[in-house]
Amino acid sequence: MSTTLTVVVPCYNERANVAPMVAALDAALVGLAWEVVFVDDDSPDGTAAAAREIARHDPRVRCIRRIGRRGLSSAVIEGALSSSADYIAVIDGDLQHDETRLPLMLQAVANGADMAVGSRHVEGGDSSGLSSPLRVKLSETGIRIAQMVTKTSITDPMSGFFLLRRDLFEQLASRLTGQGFKILLDLILAAPSRLTIAEIPYKFRPRTAGESKLDILVLAQFAGLLIDKLLGGAVPLRFISFALVGGFGVLVNLLVLQLTRSAGLDFATSQTIGTIVAMVANFQLNNQLTYRAQRLKGPRAWRGLVLFLAVCSLGAIANVGIARALYAENGSTLFSGAAGAAVGVVWNYAVSATLVWRVR
Repeated sequence: MSTTLTVVVPCYNERANVAPMVAALDAALVGLAWEVVFVDDDSPDGTAAAAREIARHDPRVRCIRRIGRRGLSSAVIEGALSSSADYIAVIDGDLQHDETRLPLMLQAVANGADMAVGSRHVEGGDSSGLSSPLRVKLSETGIRIAQMVTKTSITDPMSGFFLLRRDLFEQLASRLTGQGFKILLDLILAAPSRLTIAEIPYKFRPRTAGESKLDILVLAQFAGLLIDKLLGGAVPLRFISFALVGGFGVLVNLLVLQLTRSAGLDFATSQTIGTIVAMVANFQLNNQLTYRAQRLKGPRAWRGLVLFLAVCSLGAIANVGIARALYAENGSTLFSGAAGAAVGVVWNYAVSATLVWRVR
């Protein structure tokens, strides 16, 4: 019998939730030919092993363990493209989404909707499962921004709980950025024409195991996705993020420069301190945001910091050298300085990606 529905579960450190998720889907999807695909980003807690143990006895359970690749959106894409079912659903691995709504979502798409989205913000929905005021604020901010950019009235564009036809996903897959956490928004923005979306209310449950992955950096990644779509993908999303972090580093440099000068240090010493502090700040932000999927931890983070400082030092030399050469030729301070800065940013980005945050 062919499979009607593939449920894709992107996960990281969700071992305790694997068996309950399978049991919950089994109860919710009675009478349907379904399968669940756990896409695990090499969780150190043994999430993949837990899924495979169940899969030994239940052919409806599959697991994709990814090595050297991380990120919710790319995990969903991989899981969805591994399916041969008629429909694909996406649900978080933390049991906070209400799997009992899947039959209603399936019915809505079977009846003509392009996509069914589980919503916390339509009548009958509830978002009280968000664990803190910060998560509530982040979610509300993201929703408002997404509604403005997509020009849709969908009440929960930040939802990670949705269902669509597999052939539609296949059509949109090549247009997706595959970065960040908000794959639904990526799909909506990738569609060449406005999608017909049915919103199905559900109650967002409190997390019972594992750790929340929503933080301020997720919202920053979300903003990067919007910028990428507005630019039509002309500039790599990671380069945009790297450049924005570099701009923040300039502000840090200037602030430290002013503070140390006020403390009585000479300009050269103050500038040196400001530059070092800015580079350390840039490394931390890039490690947490730009290269979140390849984030360095422990001893590797210290080695990465040393490499990053070396790379940026060489970038600064290139920056100054190019700027001086151009200034000597045309006498334009603004143009020469901007060209030098651009060369420095491109150098730092290219070499950092190759040496500091290379995929292992």
